[in-house]
Amino acid sequence: MKQLLQNRKVAIVIPYYNASEKITYVINKIPEFINYVIIVDDCGNQPLPQEIILANINKQTEIFFLKNQSNLGVGGATKLGFKKAIDLNVDIVIKVDADNQMDLSYLPYLIEPIISKQADYVKGNRFRDFKALKKMPVIRRIGNLVLSFLIKISTGYWNVFDPTNGYFAVKVTDLKQLDFSKLSNRYFFETSLIAELYYLDSRIMDLTMPAVYNDEKSSMKVWQMPIIFSWNLLKLFIKRILKKYFLFDFNIGSLYILAGLPLFLFGIIYGIHNWIYYSNLKVLTPTGTIMLVTLSIILGFQLLLQAIQYDIINSPKLNRNE
Repeated sequence: MKQLLQNRKVAIVIPYYNASEKITYVINKIPEFINYVIIVDDCGNQPLPQEIILANINKQTEIFFLKNQSNLGVGGATKLGFKKAIDLNVDIVIKVDADNQMDLSYLPYLIEPIISKQADYVKGNRFRDFKALKKMPVIRRIGNLVLSFLIKISTGYWNVFDPTNGYFAVKVTDLKQLDFSKLSNRYFFETSLIAELYYLDSRIMDLTMPAVYNDEKSSMKVWQMPIIFSWNLLKLFIKRILKKYFLFDFNIGSLYILAGLPLFLFGIIYGIHNWIYYSNLKVLTPTGTIMLVTLSIILGFQLLLQAIQYDIINSPKLNRNE
């Protein structure tokens, strides 16, 4: 691995919050090829056990302890770690949680696609390992499936699954181009990060890995996330469509949207209006009106489907030319 990295520097950012019993296990598993470990204390009830961590970290890795002034959430803590990693001039940053739910034996596999220029962002995917998937609680599985599909639509990364997975590696040159104020501080952090990487045309790769479920209880209820995230996802979607198809570019997808959306909405609204109107008159709706409504809905829907197909085809791909 050292030969593969050569002169490249790699940092791990660990947002810490009430995981004093788990973080030591994480530190023990960090390999020697990691140059820096940046632990960000997010002001929880359990103090960060710095002395124990220093006693367990390998001698080849330099460690930094940072602390937020107040509790900002996993995103707020990770962003502070990212800024420190940028200051250290590293090449790759890996985000690892402090609760020992991430298998650090996968670290080389997260880094390798970035070094070989196959991807700019590599993340875990718990849904390609069927054996591990069966061990995942059913409610979490359903919640993640629904949420993954909604995030695909909102971010434009149709080829990415399990997008809320917090175990990822990212190229620092991409991080430097991001406005961190646009990244969420809490559970929406990973989604907002992917959404901003979309505008850089960053290539995202999924890495199959199992999730580790211990005896800890997460404060995040995954089955509620599609509902909680719905407003943020809608804003991301509208922002992406406006920027991608009307501000940064104007293409055939833009025409599909401009023609299809008004036609479809007209057919729905005009159809409902006439259904209510002629129902109150207790007469049959004229055939011409029915045909106008039907054609508007069908044609508008087909154009919107074409827009979706165009969006899927033009999402950032791993086989993009360098």
